[in-house]
Amino acid sequence: MSDEQQQDYVKWFRHSSPYINAHRGKTFVVMLPGEALRDGNFSNIIHDLALLSSLGVRLVLVHGARPQIDSRLARDNRQSQFHKRLRITDTASLEGVMQAIGEARITMEAALSTGLPNSPMHGSRIEVISGNFISAMPLGVLDGIDLQHTGKVRRVNARQLTRSLDAGAIALLSPLGYSATGEVFNLSYSDVATQVASAIQADKLLAYCDSDGAYNEHGELMRQLPLAQCKDYLAARAGQLTDMTRQALESAYSSCLQGVQRAQLVNFASDGALLGELFTRDGQGTMVYSGQYEQLRTATIDDVGGIIELIAPLEEQGILVRRSRELLETEIKQFHVMEKDGTIIACAALYPYDDVAELACVATHPDYRKGGRAGQLLEQLEQQARRHGTRTLFVLTTQTAHWFIEHGFVPGDIEQLPLQRRSLYNYQRGSKVFFKEIG
Repeated sequence: MSDEQQQDYVKWFRHSSPYINAHRGKTFVVMLPGEALRDGNFSNIIHDLALLSSLGVRLVLVHGARPQIDSRLARDNRQSQFHKRLRITDTASLEGVMQAIGEARITMEAALSTGLPNSPMHGSRIEVISGNFISAMPLGVLDGIDLQHTGKVRRVNARQLTRSLDAGAIALLSPLGYSATGEVFNLSYSDVATQVASAIQADKLLAYCDSDGAYNEHGELMRQLPLAQCKDYLAARAGQLTDMTRQALESAYSSCLQGVQRAQLVNFASDGALLGELFTRDGQGTMVYSGQYEQLRTATIDDVGGIIELIAPLEEQGILVRRSRELLETEIKQFHVMEKDGTIIACAALYPYDDVAELACVATHPDYRKGGRAGQLLEQLEQQARRHGTRTLFVLTTQTAHWFIEHGFVPGDIEQLPLQRRSLYNYQRGSKVFFKEIG
């Protein structure tokens, strides 16, 4: 390894440490389509999942088996019929379906059990638990067509599933469900993953698919999709997506609608896509997030009154520099706000100076502090600054130095400020200067 490569590795590892701490103890439900089990990148996916487990992430893996079922039925000279993208599982093909799903599950279990020396799995000692966690019921007759042994999730045994996770095991779920009468039903793996994520109140749904995520009309990957925007996107562009990406995005939307905070799409054919999505600032896929109660957005002139009401007490305490209404109206385009039920509960501003920018007027309503909202604003402004070529942020503060240090800022001095900003520095106020590299 060259010195440059080593420095890149060290830099990446250090930057990933906040995410390692943030994900430890969290519960992730992972959707893995049957196509991924046949892809050349499958072993790397398993290694990445094993790494997540070793870092303290509680994992529920839900695998699909569509290509495996197709192959099995073809060997039996049977061909499935589909209705609205759902396989019609008749009695004659049910045995082949169960065998194909069983083979896919065994493939997963075997891969997770690998522990050869000199391999990424060496010493992992992963315990994998499968079981009858899913109760199912028939989908019944749709549009006059009986789907027979094709079913849907009726209930998730969340208590039993949670006990397995508490014991440190990875839970492996197949797209099969069982009824109280002993019947077996062929399920959609995306339905299983979505219902499980909701039932156990998972922190994330991670959906592997055959693309990097959702793209806009300009062909640009959309890194983030608020819940409402995701719904509109699916309505407008679902026909332009591959079946697998559409299914993954629909599952992301449904899971967030049912209380999961974040759902992320990653490409199963891209080596390290999951780690890049979870442990880097910008990620490698598309994240759908629940924002039905709080909206993070660019400020408008109509927000001036709400911002004044928010920052006035902090100005009186000397925490923030006083800003007149006229100044706020002039600079409103520099502000971002977090709104809840029509009330501005947090704000922050960004003032660019060539390749550096000043972060200013960071404020959160007293009723909503310690909820991470200022951090979310900071993250959004950092992303915006990077898009405009900014490599460094700086901030001047008198009473909140520790908060900025906790968010990656380091002390600096006045001479490091851009000349234009240095000329406006108020020596009587005596603000401390902090910098953060974001490029």
